[in-house]
Amino acid sequence: QVQLVDSGGGSVQAGGSLRLSCAASGYTFSRKCMGWFRQAPGKEREGVAAIYSVGGSIAYADSVRGRFTISRDGAKNTLYLQMNSLKPEDTALYYCAAAMDEYCVPPLASQLYGYWGQGTQVTVSS
Repeated sequence: QVQLVDSGGGSVQAGGSLRLSCAASGYTFSRKCMGWFRQAPGKEREGVAAIYSVGGSIAYADSVRGRFTISRDGAKNTLYLQMNSLKPEDTALYYCAAAMDEYCVPPLASQLYGYWGQGTQVTVSS
């Protein structure tokens, strides 16, 4: 049974940093597509970042490119999202997601991911 456990959220001031973690179990981690998504109140869920191929191709939403970095540690079966220069508009519930495919296109399309973490709240104050 696949299980994803998100952690690392919190409250920070604008310009601050957070690192989210997603621990995966019951899942062959290193070769599958994995990503981070977020949903703010009253808004649709949006893709933030994804690793979407065996070769480790990475995609970012335009709104976070240059500020966020996605990475994974196969030995620890953990996905990370390093978030720097946070802005109030980054406030949302963040979810990690996993797919059973090794190549997911478009990589930030939530419908490609069948497994989801429970979410971790990120709040950025101005």
